[in-house]
Amino acid sequence: MSSKNASASAKPAQRVIKKYPNRRLYDTDTSTYITLADVKHLVMDSELFVVRDAKTGEDLTRTILLQIILEEEAGGAPMFSEAALANLIRLYGHAAQGFMGSYLEKNVQAFTDIQAKLTEQSKSVTPEMWTKFTNMQNPLMQAMMGNYAEQSKGMFDVMQEQMAKQTEQMLGAFGIKR
Repeated sequence: MSSKNASASAKPAQRVIKKYPNRRLYDTDTSTYITLADVKHLVMDSELFVVRDAKTGEDLTRTILLQIILEEEAGGAPMFSEAALANLIRLYGHAAQGFMGSYLEKNVQAFTDIQAKLTEQSKSVTPEMWTKFTNMQNPLMQAMMGNYAEQSKGMFDVMQEQMAKQTEQMLGAFGIKR
């Protein structure tokens, strides 16, 4: 196998960003210092990257992504209400914590997939067609949202079943039978 074929089938290179103690971020691909806004652009462009502590090599990617979310939430039009944030906080340390992360991730991915399909389909839509589309109950939209709702319900049902099994196991470990 030639080296050209090997590189074509290899996983795309992951961009490495180093975070220094002075809080500066250094993009090793471009050999420049970057800002959180630049990291946000990498996310928006679906670039693969990892943020590492320059001294220890520790993976700080989640921390940087959370900082970006915090800045977005603080600026203008927040996505999460205080009640939603309080409910998320209440889930930490709770039996549902592991399931909820997966549940949220799958729902956000399903929503993103629907959004991508709509964006792709809207490229061929004229302004007149768009007006008709928004003024009527579109069966395609209803089907897509129905699929999303059904998928979300299915994931929630699985989460409930897993929680029930865990509860049974935990109670069984204490000698308590239902």
